[in-house]
Parts: sequence; C-alpha cells; structure tokens
Amino acid sequence: MKKYWCVLLAAAMPLLAAQAVAKQMLTYPTRNIEVIIPKNPGGGTDTSARTLLEYAKDRLPKGIIFVPVNKPAGNGVTGLIEVAKAKPDGYKLVMTTVELAMFPYQHKSPVTYKDFTPLVTTIADPVAIVVKADSSYKTMKDFIQAAKQHPGKLMVGNSGMGAIYDLATVNIENNTHTKFNHIPYNEGTGPSIAALVGGHLDAVLTTPGAVKSQVDAGILRVLAVMDDKRFALFPDVPTIKEALNLNFNVKMRAWAVLATTAKLPPKIESQLVKTFTEVVNEPAYKEALRKQGIMPVTIVGQDAADMMKEDDAMYKQLIAETMKK
Repeated sequence: MKKYWCVLLAAAMPLLAAQAVAKQMLTYPTRNIEVIIPKNPGGGTDTSARTLLEYAKDRLPKGIIFVPVNKPAGNGVTGLIEVAKAKPDGYKLVMTTVELAMFPYQHKSPVTYKDFTPLVTTIADPVAIVVKADSSYKTMKDFIQAAKQHPGKLMVGNSGMGAIYDLATVNIENNTHTKFNHIPYNEGTGPSIAALVGGHLDAVLTTPGAVKSQVDAGILRVLAVMDDKRFALFPDVPTIKEALNLNFNVKMRAWAVLATTAKLPPKIESQLVKTFTEVVNEPAYKEALRKQGIMPVTIVGQDAADMMKEDDAMYKQLIAETMKK
C-alpha cells in the first residue's frame, strides 16, 4: 500500500508542479495598482488593456485590484509622463503605444521607450495596404507600378498627417521610389475606410483587423502587410517583401505594450513579466481578444523592449527624412 501511494504521488507531482507554474501570483503589491490607459475608452488599446487586466486580476493578493484609468489628454502624453516620472515601485503601469516611438521626433513628447520598463504586448498588428475588391490593382506590384506611372496621383488615405499610417505611406514611398497623394482623415481609420468603400480613394493604410469584415464580405482586398512574416488573420496575403521581391523587410507595426517606470527593481519586474506572460498564453484570454477583433501576441519582457527600441530607431530616421522633404 505504501508503495502504491508513493507511485501515485510521483505521478501526481508533475501535474501539481504544472498547476503551480500556471498560476504565477504577484506578491509585491500591498495596495491597488493603477493602470493608465492614454487613450479614449472603447478603442483597441483600451479594450486590450482591460481584457489583459481581467484575466490577470485573480493573480493579485486578496483585496488588491488593478485600477484602469483613461487619460487621453495631450494625445496620451500626459499619462505617459506621469508614469515615466513615478516612483519605480510597480504601482503605476501604463499602456504605451507606437506613438511613443514617434512623438519624441515630432516634438510632441519628452519621453521615450528608455523611460519605461516594458512588461507585455497586447497588440502588434502590421500595417496593411488595402484597396477595393473590384480595384484594377490586383497585386501590390500593380499598385506600385501605377504609382510610378502617375507620381503623386494615387490617393492613399490615412488617419492623420504624421500619424502611423501616413508615415507608413512615406516608408513605402522611400523603399519603392514612388510618390502618393496623402489624404488625411483626422477622425481615425473609420472615415478613411468608409471613403475607400465609397470609391473616393485608391487605397487605405490601416491594420488588417480594421477591415476584416469588409474583406470577408468581398468589399475590400488586402494587397500586402508591412511585416517580416505573414499575418495570421490573412495568411494568404503576402508581405511587401514577398509581393515586390525585395531583398529587405519593410516593417510597420501598430503596437500596444503595458509598461511601468524605468529602473524597476528586478524582483518586481520578474514577477510582472512572468505573470503577464502566463496570462497572454491562456487560451481563454486569446479567444477573448479574437472576439474583439484583436490578434493575440506573446511579445513580453526583453522581446517587447527590443521591439520598442527597433521602432524608435526606425521612426527617428523616417521622421528625419520626412522633415527634409
């Protein structure tokens, strides 16, 4: 009988260990953790942040909660500065977005990725080049060829001058030696997509998820994505490198990274990264994001820091080149 129980215990140990690993608990907080969302409620950043916190809440000590607060003032810069200047103790987190890599070089923000400790990525969607389904531009090659034949004539919609999709258009111009007519829609991607559907634009740059319903309905078509690999939402759509037979990648990503103040104590950073890593790997969390039209990713800790650093360098160069024109 003793032998039986020993064998049973030995068999159960891996399961018990797995369960323990699968439930990484935060031990440092003795009070609530504020999470600043520098965007308006209801958008992708806000939705992804609140979904993450919902699935992470049961990993906090009893009686401690995450407190999300929307602070969109100053294009979100106010909230970024608040966390950048906070005490590095893990009690103030912030959803940084790709604008963090752009604003410093547009003289809109004094803080950069160096002022934060990245924890986990909730969004990392590539920019997509989208046309009407009945457009004569059947491929990215067709589109670029037409742009070369008619410099500055093809109308490409974006979400505002100097914003990510405008700069993505500049990036394509620089890498393909073309020139487009940039049409800004400062209200966001929704109006630009509506204009494309209405036949008022030749193309729009946005994220794949923003046009999925229209693509599924046969109204729009995605020509290519700006990444080093194909995007899971549209696996048959090539990257720009593939579509144009380039020997280099042309990458532009709309990302959101939960971060906290720089110089965070290593023990607290390790706890947060491990906890959120497990959360973003949970099937239920991934499914919750998909239902919101957001493709889940697992870019955490140092990988998130590397992504932010890479994009900071890219935007620094891209914006400098744009300002020279």
